[in-house]
Amino acid sequence: MLARGHWSIENQLHWNLDVNFLEDVCRARKGFAAVNLSTIRKLALQIIKEHIDKSSLKKRRFKACLSNDYLKNMLLHAKF
Repeated sequence: MLARGHWSIENQLHWNLDVNFLEDVCRARKGFAAVNLSTIRKLALQIIKEHIDKSSLKKRRFKACLSNDYLKNMLLHAKF
């Protein structure tokens, strides 16, 4: 039962990273590039998920790209 719950969480994380950040398409292969980009994506996903908003994750990312104030608000309220 615990293993099933673990894989559910693991699959949700990878699905979100693939859908929202196109992680499977990334062609970074040299050195630590893939690990560094993965870490940045996971941090960004966590910040986006923590932000209280009725919008989807994709729309939150788009709003953050368009508005510096929205992005600043997301970063200021992030819990690291």
